[in-house]
Amino acid sequence: MMTRYFYLATLLLLSFSTKGQELTGEQLLENAISFHDPQDNWNTFKGKLLIEMESPKATLRSTLIELDLPATYFKSTVKRDDYTIESELQKEHCVLKYNGKTNIAQQVRDSLRITCDRAKLMKDYYTYLYGLPMKLKDPGTLIDPKVVKRTFKGKDYLVLKVMYEKEVGQDTWYFYFDPNTYAMEIYQFYHDESKNDGEYILLTDLLTMNDIKFPKTRAWYYNKDNTYLATDKLRIPQ
Repeated sequence: MMTRYFYLATLLLLSFSTKGQELTGEQLLENAISFHDPQDNWNTFKGKLLIEMESPKATLRSTLIELDLPATYFKSTVKRDDYTIESELQKEHCVLKYNGKTNIAQQVRDSLRITCDRAKLMKDYYTYLYGLPMKLKDPGTLIDPKVVKRTFKGKDYLVLKVMYEKEVGQDTWYFYFDPNTYAMEIYQFYHDESKNDGEYILLTDLLTMNDIKFPKTRAWYYNKDNTYLATDKLRIPQ
């Protein structure tokens, strides 16, 4: 009788220990999305995000993001030092302002990179990073079916490898999820993984808005030597 109970207990233990190995990449992604966006609200997100970035080599930068994803609307208001840059995109319509004026000297445009192309780049940047992990469902995203276990800075994670079709992107990304809650706690990208280039980003704390759990603090480091780059903190605008 004891042998039978021992056998059943061993099977139960093995079933728990292989949980991460049994997950496919798509299943891990679905679990992570269920944690961060349980009501499937990201695609209809309307709201404001205030992001404050601190860096050892630059002054504080405050960026107010206004999003209306169903209306394809994006606006960023960047404040640093003694200037403010506003970039507003409504589908293909673009409006740029410097200190409240649309008449911007070419020298200022060039030095601060105030262009519609950059505004579109920033739209893609912010909607991608703050839309994770939900954005990994976008067309052109290639999810590796194999989930691997990896220890990073003393903690065990389930890691998802993501690549993109050529017309979408060239970088290789790794997303690290807590094996119990499936919360996204790290992401990492390489331009050329063989060179150990690119960066990793540590995510701490959560801020909930529209029932979506956003990473509140992101700290950026180089992969090659762990050099610290910057920290940005997400806040709800007053």
